[in-house]
This record gives sequence, C-alpha cells and structure tokens, in this order.
Amino acid sequence: MIWLYDDYAALSNAAAGFFVQQARQAAQTKGRFSVALADGRTAQRTYQLLARPPYSDRTPWGQIHIFWGDERCVLPDDPRSNARMARQVLLDQVPIPTSQIQPIPCSRSPQVAAEMYEGGLQAYFGDQPSRFDLVFLGLGENGHTASLFPGTPVLVEQERWVAAVHVAEQDMDRVTLTAPLINQAAVVAFLVSGASKAGALREVLEGPEDSNRLPAQLIQPADGELHWLVDREAASLLTLKA
Repeated sequence: MIWLYDDYAALSNAAAGFFVQQARQAAQTKGRFSVALADGRTAQRTYQLLARPPYSDRTPWGQIHIFWGDERCVLPDDPRSNARMARQVLLDQVPIPTSQIQPIPCSRSPQVAAEMYEGGLQAYFGDQPSRFDLVFLGLGENGHTASLFPGTPVLVEQERWVAAVHVAEQDMDRVTLTAPLINQAAVVAFLVSGASKAGALREVLEGPEDSNRLPAQLIQPADGELHWLVDREAASLLTLKA
C-alpha cells in the first residue's frame, strides 16, 4: 500500500504515529514489540519526533526491543554509524532499557559481526516465529535498501538471517539483515522522501522485475503488510498514485 504525504514533515509525523500504533498494538497483544530501525536521513526526523511528546508519551518504551536493519562497519562514535544516529536523536532521550537495545557489533570483522547478530536474534526469538513486528526501511537512489546493494552476493542469500557485504563503490564493509528475514516481518514500512528518490521509487514499484539491479524489489512480506510512506516529491514520477 502506498501512503502519499505533502512533504517530508508530514511523512515523518505519519511514520512516528505509525510506529506508536504498531508498538502499542504489539505490547498489548504480545507483551513486547520488536522493531528493526532504518538508517539514513529520511528516518532521522521520525526518530526525533518519537523522542518527544506527544509520541513519546504514548509509546510503551519498556516493552520495546530495538534492532537495526543494517550497519556500516565503522567505530561506534563514527558519524556514519546508524546506531550512533539513533541513540543521539531517540534512544538516549527515552526510558527504554539498555538491555533491549541491540546494535550490530561491528567492532569485529564483518563476518563475525553477522554471525553474532544472527545468534542474538535467534536467542531473542527463541521458539517463537522469527518475525519482527515492524521493519523500517529506506530506499537508495540506486534501488538498494538496508545494505542490500545492487549486484552483491547477499541478494541471493536464502538461509542466513544476517550477512556481511562489501560495497565496492563505497569501499566499505557492512552488515545487513537479509531479504528472507525481513520478509518474515509482520509489517514492513519504507520511508521515501525527496525528488532524488523519484526515479528509484518508480522503477522499484512500476518497472520490470530485476531485483539484482533494484534490491528493494526483494522485499515482499510472505505473510505480512508492506507499506510505502512517500512524499509528493518522491512520488512525482509514479503513474499509480496513492
């Protein structure tokens, strides 16, 4: 489903409200809420809004478990770190137990980090379905999402939940959730803003299927909901409007 908003501010407010709604529902029905956060500037405003009223007052922080969809293999205090950004604008501002915040441990080799994170996820889900309540995702101008980049081996992964990936054009190692795990989520929500994303959004949603070139096309929840929260600039090239 595509949800269209006038601008980035409206999109961010809607995403924050969506987060609160999903968190409250899961906390009431299951006693806990698991969410994988997105990286990137698009999600940052949403996190800032969640850190203050009215959203912060309505969020069951004590029952929320925070994970990440991907991470750059940089030092924890590096400005490029996804976990650092989320901590600064959200997690350090709200009463969420630190034991319920699970960043990807990129201080080790990417392969070891991926194995450790997968092990942590297995321990968290235990004998319950390996199913996030919510996964927030962004969309890159090249059609990537999380750290599922065009032409990388991780795109054909079918067994692993978490994998290391080297992004050659950035000369950077990353760790990412894989498409099979993301697609087990109850709800997946893409946040897409700005004219620079319009071409990629059109190709992903309306172009021919080519997930090797447009990895975001891999995200098709098997038994869950898929939402696209987009602003008018990002949606400007779509022929199928919300």
